[in-house]
Amino acid sequence: MANGQRIAVIGATGAVGQTTLKILEQRKFPVRELRAYASARSAGKTVTFAGESIPVQTLDANSFKGIDLVLFSAGTEQSREFAPLAVKAGAVVIDKSNAWRMDPDVPLVVPEINPAAARRHKGIVACPNCTTIVTVMPLKPLHDLGRLKRVVATSFQAVSGAGVNGVAELREQTMAWSKGEAIKSKFFQHQIAFNLIPHIDKFVEGGYTGEEIKLVNEIRKILEQPELLISPTTVRVPVFTAHSISINAETETKIAAADARKAFADFPGIRLYDDPAQNRYPMPIIVEGQDDCFVGRIREDLSCPNALNFWVVGDQLRKGAALNGVQIAELLISSR
Repeated sequence: MANGQRIAVIGATGAVGQTTLKILEQRKFPVRELRAYASARSAGKTVTFAGESIPVQTLDANSFKGIDLVLFSAGTEQSREFAPLAVKAGAVVIDKSNAWRMDPDVPLVVPEINPAAARRHKGIVACPNCTTIVTVMPLKPLHDLGRLKRVVATSFQAVSGAGVNGVAELREQTMAWSKGEAIKSKFFQHQIAFNLIPHIDKFVEGGYTGEEIKLVNEIRKILEQPELLISPTTVRVPVFTAHSISINAETETKIAAADARKAFADFPGIRLYDDPAQNRYPMPIIVEGQDDCFVGRIREDLSCPNALNFWVVGDQLRKGAALNGVQIAELLISSR
């Protein structure tokens, strides 16, 4: 497109990078030129975009000349090193790593929730952690309706959230089990097939993990509620795609379950999927490949008069990562 954007996708051969390319195409994002970058081991490969084979290049300090938008789907170290170089070259960076999320000068954005924050950027816009995005989506309409007071969130996170090694480990262990062979754990701390591991990221002071602390800090920043009480537990489960979160949300003003259902149904990016009588509730196999976060099992807390329990599932490769980044890009170009 003659008037489109010149885009660079960093980490183009990874799961999130590949999903980013698909979503750019599916949403007909105005791409004038697309450059694909990955690590040196991917040099010489190609990726497909809009029916064309795009050569994969190795990232260096000169990669951003003439680029308008850079979508980083690489690691934290790469983002810290190269994002400032991209900004210096005149590009706007949308980063999906942990590098910039808690930087006070960098907006942390979920477009359905805080679009105005993106427009205040100074060259870099950060995407939240995938679990944070899926969790905060239904919290926002409740906060608008009754003002959040306390949140208890327990996540059940798919192995693809840990990358290709996590997917391979679950597949290999499942195949070994089916053949009666010994199950070996090479990537996760313990066997993941037919098991749950309440341990994601490194343990930090207080017995929490880095993933749990991210959930607390990022939700507070997105909602602009630095004192919001949040109690997190994150668990790795033997599911390939889509994160599920069990949430208990206490509000200052009581919200009836029926009012919560309406608030969820009316909120962009959320699909109400709640009919227990018909065994209808969100599950990873239903949500995989979907853009919306599905919310169900909505009920009033039996132990707290101003609290609700509910269950949310989101595809962490789409809304939890790639889609959110593309939506930010759409937001930025629409505001120019």
